Amino acid sequence: MAYARASTARQSLDTQLDAFAAAGIARVFSEKISTRVKARPELEKAIALACELRAAGVRVTLVIHEHKRLGRGHDLVTLAVRPREHDVELEFLTGELQGSHDPHGPVFAVLAALSGMEREYIREKTLDGQESARRRGKAIGGARVSDPTMLAMALHLRDAEKLSLVGHRPRLVITRGEKKGQHPSPATGLRMLRDHDDQMAADAEMQTQPTTP
Repeated sequence: MAYARASTARQSLDTQLDAFAAAGIARVFSEKISTRVKARPELEKAIALACELRAAGVRVTLVIHEHKRLGRGHDLVTLAVRPREHDVELEFLTGELQGSHDPHGPVFAVLAALSGMEREYIREKTLDGQESARRRGKAIGGARVSDPTMLAMALHLRDAEKLSLVGHRPRLVITRGEKKGQHPSPATGLRMLRDHDDQMAADAEMQTQPTTP
């Protein structure tokens, strides 16, 4: 099954619907509504049906044309992990997260990890990390172009598809700043993944430390 969305009544759903038809998808939930609107009836119906079928033992994939049709930023993170809670696969036909993502795969893992964080918390931690890097004399150029979507896709390409950093580049797209729309350099991809791995290792070490009664 699939979900299609346009932000305004004047925008067409034809591109999305044509892509679903070409993929052989017959059941499509669609609506014209802004991502700023929290209540999206057709999306709720799609997720509810997917979860119902999965509970009955049917393998289900919810297909979306591009991740932006689902949401942006924190909203994307929050909505994307909902199918995961019911073991429903998610597939994007195009865009930075193009591909089919297993509920237990790296893309969902990153989005799930981010879902509990507030926007301001993420911003503050990023600024703190950049300031710390500056004090240590480290380059931080990659921090300005990376985002959770790019990180999730990079982890998927590295861990699931086993691609090299050079192979990552055509599949990653910068979504903000002066380089918006361009592909990041392999050095930026390496720095982004290395920072993520360092943070995960630090979090794991913190969790294993004994607590003081």
